[in-house]
Amino acid sequence: MQETKPHSQEKRARFVVPSRSDSLLRNFTELIGGPLGQRSSPGATSPGFFTVERVLIILTIVAALLSIMIKGYCRVNGWHTPQQFYATCYSDFPELFSSRGLADGVFPLFDQKALFEYPVITGLIAGVTAWLVPGRGASPERILGYFDMNATLIAAMWIVVVLATARINRRRPWDAAMVALAPGIVLAGVINWDMWAVAMLAVGMYFFAKERPVLAGLFIGLGTATKLYPLLMLGAVFLLSLRSGRLRVLFVNTLSATIAWLAVNVPIAAINPAGWRYFFDYTRDRPAGYSSPWFAYNLVAERLQLVQLGPEAINALAMDMFLVACVLIAGLALTAPRRPRMAQLTFLIVAAFILSNKVYSPQYVLWLVPLLALARPRWRDFLLWQAAEALHWTATWMYLGQTSSGGAAQNNIDMPYYVMAVMLHMVATAYLMLRVAWDVWEPHLDPLRAQGEDDPHGGVFNGAKDWFRIDLKSPAASVLPWRRGALKSVEEQSGLDAPKPSYDSVLPTHGEAERDG
Repeated sequence: MQETKPHSQEKRARFVVPSRSDSLLRNFTELIGGPLGQRSSPGATSPGFFTVERVLIILTIVAALLSIMIKGYCRVNGWHTPQQFYATCYSDFPELFSSRGLADGVFPLFDQKALFEYPVITGLIAGVTAWLVPGRGASPERILGYFDMNATLIAAMWIVVVLATARINRRRPWDAAMVALAPGIVLAGVINWDMWAVAMLAVGMYFFAKERPVLAGLFIGLGTATKLYPLLMLGAVFLLSLRSGRLRVLFVNTLSATIAWLAVNVPIAAINPAGWRYFFDYTRDRPAGYSSPWFAYNLVAERLQLVQLGPEAINALAMDMFLVACVLIAGLALTAPRRPRMAQLTFLIVAAFILSNKVYSPQYVLWLVPLLALARPRWRDFLLWQAAEALHWTATWMYLGQTSSGGAAQNNIDMPYYVMAVMLHMVATAYLMLRVAWDVWEPHLDPLRAQGEDDPHGGVFNGAKDWFRIDLKSPAASVLPWRRGALKSVEEQSGLDAPKPSYDSVLPTHGEAERDG
C-alpha cells in the first residue's frame, strides 16, 4: 500500500506591493480602500485566476487596444497629409508600405534595386508582414491590413516585454505595470517596429539576470540587428565586469552577441551588399532628424540667421557628446561607494545615446520605459516624464502639420513652441538620468536596495565584491587588482585575516528607505 503524505502547499515568493512602497500609489489607493495592510502576505497564498502576470497581460491588451484606437481617424479615412498629423494618427507603416515598394511585392534587402533604411531584421519583418497581406498594390484596404498586421504583432511583443520585465525580479513583478500602462507606449507604440528590438533586449536582460550569458548575448545580437541600441547594454556589462573582476561573462556575452549579429547580417551582405550597406550610409549622411537637439538648434539658427550644422558636423558633435557622457557614466560606475545595478547603467547609457543622437523619433521613448521600470520604479518621476513625452509627441505632429501644409493657423504651432517641447523632453530625460545617478551614488535612495536587495537584474554580478574601485575621498582605500597580491602576502605573514570592507553588505535603515518617498 502506497504511503499517503499530507499535502504541502508550495511556498510562494513574497513580493513588493506598490501601494506600500510607492507614496504616490499609496495616496491613490484611498479610493479603493487604502493600501494593502501590513499584516497581509502577498505572494504567500494563491491568488486564483488573477495572478500578477495575468493581470499585467490584461492591462497590456487594454493599453494596446487604446493605442490602436488613437489611430482610428486614419484607419477610417486613410493616412493622408496633413490630416494624419492633425489627427495625431501618423504611422510609418502605411508610408513605407506605399513608398518602398512593399505593396508591389518588393522584399527589402533581397531585391537588388530596393533600398530600405533599416537594419536587417526590421527589413525582414517589413517584408514578411507585407507578404502576408492579401492582394497587390497600395489600395486603402491593403494599407489598413498592413497597419493592423504590424500593430497586432507589436501588441504581442509588448506583452513579451511586460512579462520579461516582471520575471527579471520575482519580488517586484508589479514594476512591469509601468511598461503595461506607459502613456508613451500607448501614444507611440505603433509608429514603427521599435517594439521588436525592445522585446529582444528585455528577453536578453531576463536571461542575463538568470545567469545565462550565452542566451542573453544571442538576444542582444538579434536586437542589434533590429535596432542598434540594444548593443549599448554591453557597455553596462563591461563596466560591471571591470568593477567586479568577472571578465569571463563579458567575453561570453559579447562573443554570443557578435555571432548572432553576424549570423543575420553576413548572408544579407553577401546576397545584396549595396542594400545591406544602405542603412549605414543613410544613417551617416542624413541631416539632423526631428526632435533632436541638433534639429532644434538648426531651426533656431535659421530664424536668427546663424550658421547651421551639416551632417558631418552633427555626426562629430553627437559622437563627442555621447563619448563624454559615457566617460562620466564610467567614472560613476567605478567610483560609486557601492557597485551600480545593471539596469541603472543600461538606462544611463541608452538615455545618453538618445539625448546626443542626431535623430529622436517619438517612438524612441519605448527604449527607455522598461529600463526605467527596472532602474528606478518610482511612479511620480515616471508619470512626470511621460507627461513631458506626451506633450512632445503632440507638438511634433502639430509642427509637421504646419510644415507639410501651411494649413489654418489654429491647427498649427509655431517653431518656438515646438523647440520648447523638444527641450522639455530633453530636460525630463536628463532629470531621470540625474535621479538614477543619485541612486547609484547614494544607494540608500535606490528603491530596490532600500528593500534589502543587491542587483536582481545583474546575474553573476548580484552580490559580487569589488575588484576595481577608485575611492575619490580616500585614494589609499581604493580597491585595485594589483594590490590584492600584496595585501594577501601581508595577511599571510601576520597570520591575521585583515577585515575587508564590503559596501554590498551595508543595508539601509527603514528611515533612509522612506527618505525618497
